[in-house]
Amino acid sequence: MEKQPIGFKNAAPFFNIVMEGLKGEVDGIQFWDAVAEDAVFDFLYNFPGFPNRMEGRASYMDWFRNYSMKIKSADHLRAYKVQGENIVVLEYQVHGIEPSSGNPYDNRFCSIVTIKDRKIVYWRDYMDSLAVMLASGN
Repeated sequence: MEKQPIGFKNAAPFFNIVMEGLKGEVDGIQFWDAVAEDAVFDFLYNFPGFPNRMEGRASYMDWFRNYSMKIKSADHLRAYKVQGENIVVLEYQVHGIEPSSGNPYDNRFCSIVTIKDRKIVYWRDYMDSLAVMLASGN
């Protein structure tokens, strides 16, 4: 059995709250099972070295393999299903520690998720960029 990459473990509360918000809308128990191979992820924030777009499940998985933020919990989930569309809007918060600074990390997200054939095909993400800067000590 392949050992789970550390980044996947560090982000487990994120994956869990997303799957809770998408319950009944996507197939799969784990986040990566619910993502289509050709899914597109748009991130509407700018950080040095972080791409604004990732194309394909494999690309996003590769990035997450080295995710260093240690997420301890996620909460305040709100899920809104757009009537007549295959879109779910998720609002949630994550809490943890930024390991290089030791600072607390508390962030709010809004993820707009498009689903086709019970798989995530498009993800548009917004977050509180200041929370990342404060956690990293910048």
